[in-house]
Amino acid sequence: MRTRFKLAREIERLSQDQAESSTYAMGYSDEFTQILHRRNAETHAAHLLPYLKSGSRVLDLGCGPGSISVGLARAIEPGELHGIDMEESQIMVARASAAAGGHDNTTFHVGDATALPFEDDSFDAVHTHAVLMHIPDTEGTLNEVKRVLKSGGVLASREMITDASFVGPEGAVDETAWQTFAKLIGARGGHPNMGRNLKNVFVNKGFKDVQAAGSFDLFDSPEDVAFFHAFVNQWFLSDEVAGPATQFGLATAEQFEMWRADMDRWDGHPGAIAAIAFGEAIGFKP
Repeated sequence: MRTRFKLAREIERLSQDQAESSTYAMGYSDEFTQILHRRNAETHAAHLLPYLKSGSRVLDLGCGPGSISVGLARAIEPGELHGIDMEESQIMVARASAAAGGHDNTTFHVGDATALPFEDDSFDAVHTHAVLMHIPDTEGTLNEVKRVLKSGGVLASREMITDASFVGPEGAVDETAWQTFAKLIGARGGHPNMGRNLKNVFVNKGFKDVQAAGSFDLFDSPEDVAFFHAFVNQWFLSDEVAGPATQFGLATAEQFEMWRADMDRWDGHPGAIAAIAFGEAIGFKP
């Protein structure tokens, strides 16, 4: 059964299993999965596409509903694209989407990023998007990535930089909202600014020829602003998030009310813009 948001149960368990848990802190609400479906390979994995070749074997780690996966699969035809995600409901969506698009070179698996069900030296490339930021065990995950990558294989990641994300114009929304979002990720042992550290993480793990870049997911058209407003109200400012967050001291009820009022004023403002910042890195297994 899919839950709307798992924060209350997760924070209650935090003192017992924070280090070991890999539960996805964002949940799988209808509102949050909408933003996953807006992502595709051309816009969200553009840094990887030049390194993909026809016939390659690629792993999309934390593939979610497969919206990026199918573009990667198209880029490597007739090669194999394997997607893996911890959430069975997302894998079911990915399989259905791939079948509807005729992407018969895809296979999707339910699994754990820290215990990949693949043999050593299996893949030419591994891709992550907003995945490493949610996994407490970065070391264990990258150990597995290196294990399944072939020598010379490429790891490409795009991960969030919460501290560089913004809603404009300046002062439109109180900045403590972003700080609370970071606390939600950190409460589960995640890394809300992983994108800022990607190059260092790759280098320390022994990847070679590491290249780094940055980009934004922008919401600036009237349609995008309306979408972002609805997304924030129906997910981040929902009772399912605000209740547990206030109960466990991540923010106050008054702050959530202030942010709701801020977002309502922001919606429709002629200068309204929102941007989610990402760091990107490419590295190669020796």
